[in-house]
Amino acid sequence: MSKNPLAAKVAIPYARALYDFSVEQNLMHQITADFQNLEVFLEETPDLINYLNNPLIGTNQKQELLDKTLKNQLNKETFKFLSILVTRDRINLLKPIIKSYLNLVYDLASIKMVEVSTAFAFTNLQKNTLIKKLKELTNAREIRLIINVDSSLIGGFLIKTNSKVVDFTIKNQLQRLAKHLDTILEI
Repeated sequence: MSKNPLAAKVAIPYARALYDFSVEQNLMHQITADFQNLEVFLEETPDLINYLNNPLIGTNQKQELLDKTLKNQLNKETFKFLSILVTRDRINLLKPIIKSYLNLVYDLASIKMVEVSTAFAFTNLQKNTLIKKLKELTNAREIRLIINVDSSLIGGFLIKTNSKVVDFTIKNQLQRLAKHLDTILEI
């Protein structure tokens, strides 16, 4: 679900190397927790990502910023990894690396990432019912939902996982009805 497929492809070897290192050093839980928290933090601070992605800002300034903001918040090995990304001028790949790393961990743990777009926020009961049904359909041990509220869908919801898209939105049904009517009315 990456916006830049090339960045996602370049990020995979970095994520794989960190994953292998985390398994070898028995640090998977700490690094995974760091990356889950970092993923949320980066979503909430787009200015930080813009700063780190800016090619006009030198590696020293980027490293200083990471030292001030994240050094005390992350595991020592996770922070070293971020420093390597800065040194190699690959810090702009941080988000796709996090996503790739977490996907490796989730695959190992039989955890499925499912993106759900809905017109209205789900209640806890609806969310739990959906998770239960998705577990049955995917045979996953755990389901992680990424919920996007999009009022243009009018009603219903859209489910995206790896290679499958299931569209139960009213917007989609109306578009299909409009196409059907167009073909009938042209006759």
